[in-house]
Amino acid sequence: MTTVSILPISDSNGEKCYRAIAGNKHSVGKTAGQALDALTAQLGEMEFSALLFIQSFHPDRFFSAEQQERLSELMSLWRLARERGQELPAEQQIELEKLVEAELKAATARSAALMQQKNS
Repeated sequence: MTTVSILPISDSNGEKCYRAIAGNKHSVGKTAGQALDALTAQLGEMEFSALLFIQSFHPDRFFSAEQQERLSELMSLWRLARERGQELPAEQQIELEKLVEAELKAATARSAALMQQKNS
């Protein structure tokens, strides 16, 4: 099963949009659904099967406001570097990867908590 992360970001005009990421493939859309649709078109039917939870992207006990803010900052820096044909400095790339992993773990923990609530 492919793991997909959908993150709220700001576009070059500062407007909110969403980035969907799965491995080395990514897409952007005005809504989380648009970003996911564009990503699934890249993945193809054979690669994509998922259980999808839509998260409101508000801070919670699993991923704090500070973590969300820093992730957003680093994603902006990453996009800027990519547009210039560059890479993030190694320290920032490592921090970004750790935050993406932390958000993925937070999403997993949220899902588990939702399933526990449903089964209670």
